[in-house]
Amino acid sequence: MSILKVEKVTKRFGGLVAVDDVTMEIRQGEILGLIGPNGAGKTTLTNVISGLHTVSEGRIFFDGTDITFLPTHKRCHLGIARTFQIARPLKNLTVAENVMVGGLFGNGEKLKDSRKSAIKLCETIGLAKPNEVLDKITVLDIKKIEIARAMATKPKLLFLDEVMSGLNMDETREMIDTVRKIRDTGVTICIIEHVMSVIREITERVIVLDRGAIIAEGPYSEVSQQHNVITAYLGEDA
Repeated sequence: MSILKVEKVTKRFGGLVAVDDVTMEIRQGEILGLIGPNGAGKTTLTNVISGLHTVSEGRIFFDGTDITFLPTHKRCHLGIARTFQIARPLKNLTVAENVMVGGLFGNGEKLKDSRKSAIKLCETIGLAKPNEVLDKITVLDIKKIEIARAMATKPKLLFLDEVMSGLNMDETREMIDTVRKIRDTGVTICIIEHVMSVIREITERVIVLDRGAIIAEGPYSEVSQQHNVITAYLGEDA
């Protein structure tokens, strides 16, 4: 069963086609990998799905509802959440207070309820010091805060945009465990990532973008062996 369907979606910026006639689906309960070389259109496609950019052509359906022209906050209320490549934590707040922002503004929780939800999310995601201010925490924790804040909106579908970047091997392992814990709560995940060892380990299926278009789809073990995928990453002479 599909939770998200994208039908013939194109996004243009002037004469630049950033997303080119993309048709895809995300299946409920899966961890889908969205991969491709730099500039392939992965983040732009995520922006279009989440509502940061409007489509130039095509339709988007979420959980049976046409969301093509819904504003970002309404898509959030329906159950779409995301992280960003560059985390923007509120440095004058504690870890828990940063997470509360998602509950307060993402799903309209009351202050008292959002505090309880934030503490519980911190435990689930592995943020051991919810009352610490942000200048005393690690890069891994900042990324986890970004995820927890998105989770505080109570999503059905969560996009994770390069959450493994900048992490060492131990931190990457911990983040993999975190992603699996989130999926085990019933949240469908689409992970945009350049760390192929992570994609190989945690995804059931991958979609490969190049120059805004889908060039391959299927299990990572199969897709990674396709000539057009290797060429997209390494060039024609590879």
